[in-house]
Amino acid sequence: MTNTIKHHLTDELLMAYSAGTLPEAFNLVVATHISMCDECRARLMSFDAIGGGLLEENTVDMGADSLAQTMALIAAKQTMPLDNSPVIQDSVFPKPLQDYIGGDLSAVKWKRAGLGVRQAILNTEKGATARLLYIPAGSAVPDHGHRGLELTLVLQGAFRDDVDHFGKGDIEVAGEELDHTPIADIGEDCICLAATDAPLRFNSFLPKVAQPFLRI
Repeated sequence: MTNTIKHHLTDELLMAYSAGTLPEAFNLVVATHISMCDECRARLMSFDAIGGGLLEENTVDMGADSLAQTMALIAAKQTMPLDNSPVIQDSVFPKPLQDYIGGDLSAVKWKRAGLGVRQAILNTEKGATARLLYIPAGSAVPDHGHRGLELTLVLQGAFRDDVDHFGKGDIEVAGEELDHTPIADIGEDCICLAATDAPLRFNSFLPKVAQPFLRI
C-alpha cells in the first residue's frame, strides 16, 4: 500500500513505540498503521535494530529475583501484544485491530455521536483513549482543536481537513497547534481509528455540551 499512503508516522512516535513508552491506545494505532505501511514498518525495524544494539552494549548485572519480578509484570499485564506484521486481507480492519477487538466491522458496537457520526470507544489502559469513528460520506466532524496529541488512521474511505487529504492507510498526527474540521469524502463512508491523550477542544456550543457524555 506504500504507493497510496502519503501521510506517515513521525520518527518520534516510531522510536517511542519501539522503546515501549507509548500509551496502549497509541500503540494500537501505531501497530495498525505499521501493518498497512511498508515504509513505516521498515523504519521501525531500523529503530528496533538500533535499540537492540544499544542493549548489547549497555549490559548490567541482574539481581537474583529479576526473573520472578519480570514474570510478575507479565502476569499483571492484561492486554495481548500487538502483531503489526503485514497481512493481505479484504476486511476493513487490519489484523492488529481485528485481534484487539475480536473481529472485523461486524463486531463493533457503535454509538451515535451526533450529525450521523458514530463512535465505539475501545477498552484501553489509562493515559490515552482509542476509538473507532464512522463518518458518513460527505459529513463533517465538528470543528475542534486539541489539548494534547491526536492520531487518526483512515481504515476506509477518506477525509479532508484544513491540513490535507487523508486516504486509506494515511495517519494524521495532530497537536495542540491544530484546529480543523474533518469532512468525509463523498462516495464512501469514512471509518477511522483515533487515539487522544487529552479531551478535544470544540469551538461550537452543542459539541461542548455533549462532550462529557461522548467522552471525546
